[in-house]
Amino acid sequence: MAHCVTKVELSICCDNLIDKDVGSKSDPLCVLLQNVGGNQWTELDRTEKIKNCQNPQFSKKLLIDYYFEKVQNLKFGVYDIDNKSYDLNDDDYLGGVECTLGQIVSSKTVIRPLELKKGKPAGKGTITISADEIKDTRVVSMEVEARNLDKKDFLGKSDPFLEFYKQSDSGKWQLVYRSEVVKNNLNPCWRKFTVPLQTFCSGDFNTPIKVHCTDYDSDGSHDLIGSFETNLSQLQKAGGSSPVEFECIHPEKKRKKKSYKNSGIVRVKSCKIETEYSFLDYIMGGCQINFTVGIDFTGSNGDPKSPDSLHYISPNGINEYLTAIWTVGNVVQDYDTDKLFPAFGFGAQVPPDWKVSHEFALNFNPTNPYCQGIQGIVDAYRQALPQIRLYGPTNFSPIINHVARFAAHSTQQNNASQYFVLLIITDGEITDLDQTRQAIVNASKLPMSIIIIGVGSAEFKAMEFLDGDDGVLKSLAGEPAARDIVQFVPFRKFQNAPREALSQTVLAEVPKQLVSYFKMVGLVPVKLPSEKPT
Repeated sequence: MAHCVTKVELSICCDNLIDKDVGSKSDPLCVLLQNVGGNQWTELDRTEKIKNCQNPQFSKKLLIDYYFEKVQNLKFGVYDIDNKSYDLNDDDYLGGVECTLGQIVSSKTVIRPLELKKGKPAGKGTITISADEIKDTRVVSMEVEARNLDKKDFLGKSDPFLEFYKQSDSGKWQLVYRSEVVKNNLNPCWRKFTVPLQTFCSGDFNTPIKVHCTDYDSDGSHDLIGSFETNLSQLQKAGGSSPVEFECIHPEKKRKKKSYKNSGIVRVKSCKIETEYSFLDYIMGGCQINFTVGIDFTGSNGDPKSPDSLHYISPNGINEYLTAIWTVGNVVQDYDTDKLFPAFGFGAQVPPDWKVSHEFALNFNPTNPYCQGIQGIVDAYRQALPQIRLYGPTNFSPIINHVARFAAHSTQQNNASQYFVLLIITDGEITDLDQTRQAIVNASKLPMSIIIIGVGSAEFKAMEFLDGDDGVLKSLAGEPAARDIVQFVPFRKFQNAPREALSQTVLAEVPKQLVSYFKMVGLVPVKLPSEKPT
């Protein structure tokens, strides 16, 4: 890892996108991919979708770590989203561009024509990518409401949303935050939100901020209710029982009507500057990552003695299970001081009574299932294979609940000292989907992440369902996961890629998930960055 990773924030806007929708405009979204070797690309981030818009200005910024010493090849893809699935393969491609992060950072802003494929332009479509280095970890946290807004809709009230813009050095207004829409309400109260201080005002409390209050229309022809200008110094005066109020002014109405007062009042109930901690702040502050492995020994893997079995160990001593353990384990073990990793199997008949077990210790020692280092897990796996009978069914929930019990126990310390990562390697035919959904929803409230690597050539539809990327995973009873904690990756995608491509993709979400947990429960690093010995 580089000694000093610089965080870079990319702002995206597009112009003149091609129109793929009949009867309305496209609903664009921009995805950021990074090359991880060969022709393998992994997704780093994506913007929100904007409905009915051919010149979108995306509010969500794309975050990337910048390494001066690496050429970071990036691909920006713009898609027309017409369904709820997270997968972009079933959406229309509106064009993309490839460049390096170095090119963007050195130019600060690049404008490129979008291409449908190399040398084939996507009409007159262009993409503008602006880079900002994130030097400041503080965030602006705000609560805003409005009252007596103008009624803009013929049949109902207005559907208001807010947009905050900062003025850049060149005088241009850049979108920094867009709120949700509050339907049919002239006295809306928007959700509390946080925006990095750097994004919000470039760290300067006197930077002009323009706020638009707008009536949402589904066809994209939104109507301005009114706007006002302010800065963070003014906004910060809000808090406690004294909100800061602004008159929402519609310039046209003001010009035409002498008696015009305003189009409503926007009230900032609170505006606080808070510190946001990074993954490295927690790790360097003393957080240990506890790594557990669960291995699928169900009959669908095939007889381990047969060369077409997923558990068959080839003459050179490897199979997909072992490669997955090595690849992920080698990265995670650096964050665990004792290097003792519990390893379990599930779905096999186990000696001496040959009962099916869904959480047996790989070393057959239930009171001490710990293996010494990643090599210890590999050795235990090799020794266990000839001693068990592959059986079924494929139940994930027992092993998830097992690790969740340890994670729950660790929360009694009430500090950010422990986080748990469970790696499940499976051939994918899950049997207890409903119980597993419940187990994941429960685990989402704990300091825990789950990585699932699918080996073999199964469809893995259930695994993709568990990976909350398709929207929020819910239990059978409808309870949503508190945060997204599952990352699923099919091994076959990486068979011919360099080994680090698998570990980078599999582990990409863990830092975000760890930070999201400690933020959710309000825990700061055990040792704060300022206390670190220099």
